[in-house]
Amino acid sequence: MTTPLISSHDGFIELCDHIRNIGLVAFDTEFVSESTYRPELGLLQFATDERVAAVDPLAITDLTAWWDIMADDQTTVVVHGGQAEIRFCLHLIGKPPRKLYDIQVAEGFRGRSYPLSYSAIVQRVLNLQVDGSQTRTDWLRRPLSEDQLKYALEDVEHVLEIWRRQTTWLTAHGRLEWADAEINRMIDDIVRDDSTAAWQKISGTHKLSRRELAIVEKLAAWREQEAAFRNRPVRRVLRDDLLIDLARRKPINVQQALATRDLNRPEYKRRLEEIVEVIGEAINVPEADLPKKPRSRRQEATSDEQVISKLLSLSLSNRCAEMDVSQTLVANNKDLTELVRYHRFSQNGDGLPRILDGWRQEVCGQLLLDVMDGKVGFRVAAAGSDTPLEFHYTDDR
Repeated sequence: MTTPLISSHDGFIELCDHIRNIGLVAFDTEFVSESTYRPELGLLQFATDERVAAVDPLAITDLTAWWDIMADDQTTVVVHGGQAEIRFCLHLIGKPPRKLYDIQVAEGFRGRSYPLSYSAIVQRVLNLQVDGSQTRTDWLRRPLSEDQLKYALEDVEHVLEIWRRQTTWLTAHGRLEWADAEINRMIDDIVRDDSTAAWQKISGTHKLSRRELAIVEKLAAWREQEAAFRNRPVRRVLRDDLLIDLARRKPINVQQALATRDLNRPEYKRRLEEIVEVIGEAINVPEADLPKKPRSRRQEATSDEQVISKLLSLSLSNRCAEMDVSQTLVANNKDLTELVRYHRFSQNGDGLPRILDGWRQEVCGQLLLDVMDGKVGFRVAAAGSDTPLEFHYTDDR
């Protein structure tokens, strides 16, 4: 049987009407991102309880009907690791998804491994094997083979059954709201990142002066415009480390710019005059208009903070093992350092650390505060225990 590939606008609109009427769909994309400013869609895959189909975005150039469905609050869209799909929706119609469910995030609340690949989740939840032979496909090349289409559609055909089993389990264990909250946080983070100025996403700027920040700001804006015009990845136009070095050196001519190692490469050298011109504009920005330095925060944990964070990491690991939830999903080392600083220096400060907010507070936030306050101790658990440690409160609790 031929795999369904929709390449006509009428067929695409008919599929969108079907999805809107059903109100529930599994969704995935195949794209290529290595050599362009933004990833280029090569295929869209859909599965409802009634049908499975792929849409060819190279043949159907206006996909607004689908993105409008993804951004409405009527249709549940189920994805796996849907960051790229969220960004496509946001970039193409200016709206984020409203009713998204991510089986990868949800599975992190049902076990200690996160993030799991699609094949691993299919194996774990449904005890099925999926084909992984087409991972290196060039999805922009036509025609696509039957094997390639079959592989792509397999990425959605099991998703709704996984969604049903996950939601049943999460509801029974009181964790469905946790998963929903974390998925919404992921969407909010992507929206926030997308609206952040390009220069503010560059690491290594915290030690720069305001004048140097102005150079970074203007170079980053020039780089974005150049990358978009040439349809090239941003960092192929000018790497972050080179941009930071230029901000520090402040070259006023091409010869001085060439003092930065690697700028003599042809892809950089041919644009050095433009780069020097942009730097000159930043050097002439009035003092009052210079970007403000970010609030000073210690970037590296002190030795004391490292020791306390390691203690908390042991406690967190044991707590996640008790609850059978992914530690990676709950908190990272940065989160633990943030909690230590909040506890030691700013109990009444700028707001709660992430680990004390929402479902994370329920999982481990108060426990970790109690550990730091000496209200909770722990000892090595008996052989055969489910966790290596046992917590015990030192007061009447």
